[in-house]
Amino acid sequence: MLERSDSVVRIEVTRDDPALALPGYAREGDAGLDLTAAATVTLPPSGRHLVPTGLRMAIPAGYAGLVLPRSGLALRMGVTVLNAPGLIDSGYRGEIGVLLINHGTEAVTIGRGERIAQLVIQPVARALLVEVRQLGASERGPGGFGSTGV
Repeated sequence: MLERSDSVVRIEVTRDDPALALPGYAREGDAGLDLTAAATVTLPPSGRHLVPTGLRMAIPAGYAGLVLPRSGLALRMGVTVLNAPGLIDSGYRGEIGVLLINHGTEAVTIGRGERIAQLVIQPVARALLVEVRQLGASERGPGGFGSTGV
């Protein structure tokens, strides 16, 4: 069995409304912290809205936050994160908003305090781009969309 040490990343958080819970993991072993709506919003069919969370975070350098959809919200109501995954850079200090879209055929009301997305904290590497005359060969080569068949 492969063992790994669990790392914990300290993230400073401020809340506009202390009555709203801090994001948390629903279960042991979950990868995503649950983000909740700080306001009630109604999404008409095909409508989108930037839903406030009332949270600001100081994600440390070397990490980023990925905002991902909640599968239950997508399954039950057809609501998902439009720009999934949303990216929160370590230097961002503004309010975290979740851009939701309603793919369903009925209007959907998201209540204040309702779980709307998940936040996954990931380490990130900085790239150093090196311009060359020709790229090294790979097994895949230049094959793109549809190159592996059906």
